[in-house]
Parts: sequence; C-alpha cells; structure tokens
Amino acid sequence: MNILSPLVLFTAYGLLVAPVLAADAPPLTGCAAKRQEISTQIEQAKTRGNIDQQAGLEKALSENIAHCTDASLLKAFENKVLDAKSEVSRRQKDLDKAVSKGDPDKINKRKDKLAEARQELKDAHTELEKVAPDED
Repeated sequence: MNILSPLVLFTAYGLLVAPVLAADAPPLTGCAAKRQEISTQIEQAKTRGNIDQQAGLEKALSENIAHCTDASLLKAFENKVLDAKSEVSRRQKDLDKAVSKGDPDKINKRKDKLAEARQELKDAHTELEKVAPDED
C-alpha cells in the first residue's frame, strides 16, 4: 500500500496541473492553428456521423500538413484582405454613381452591397490577425 499512495498522489497532481499548464501555452497561429481548426471540425463531423464531410476534412488536413507554411498562409490571407479592400472600393464607386443619378432603389441596393463588402473586409482582417496576430 505504501507504493500505491505516491502513485495515486502523483496521478491526481498530474490531472490537476495539466489544465493550468495548458492555459499558459501561447495560442496557436498560422498553419498549426489551421490544423487545430480542421481537427476540431473533423471531430464534430465524426460526432454527427457525417462521413462525407469527415473525409473532405481529413483530405484538407493532409493537404495542410503536406503543403502549408506560415509564410504561404500569411500571403494568402494578405491577398484576401487586398481583394476585400478592392471590392469595398468598387462598391463605394457603384454607390457614388447611384447617388449621383438619384435612384433611391439603386442607392439602397448599393448601400447593402457596400455593407456586405465591408463585412467581408472585416472578416478578412480578423482571419489575418489569427494567422499573424502581431502584424497590422
């Protein structure tokens, strides 16, 4: 019984300390964060019994492991932000044109499209910050 007590205490200590140590770990970024996100989605697909989605996600994970680099991921998200900025600019010009013509229906439609483009830009910035939180 003497040997069992330290073993039980050590195991209990390990179970109590592990979450604390995990909380101190820095958040994942770049390809590691993307892999973690895909793995989480795989587990959710397994839970729901969605075999087709699971297979697609497993393929995405293997592609990520084989080809993802933090530099390429950063570049992809930077390009997404640039594309979204371009779209906002284009939508703003469309709205300005509709305002100059004075057509209320077109103005409202263009305002809605501009709002969508701005939201996409905001989302793209958020994704970029997840990949490179230290950069602006």
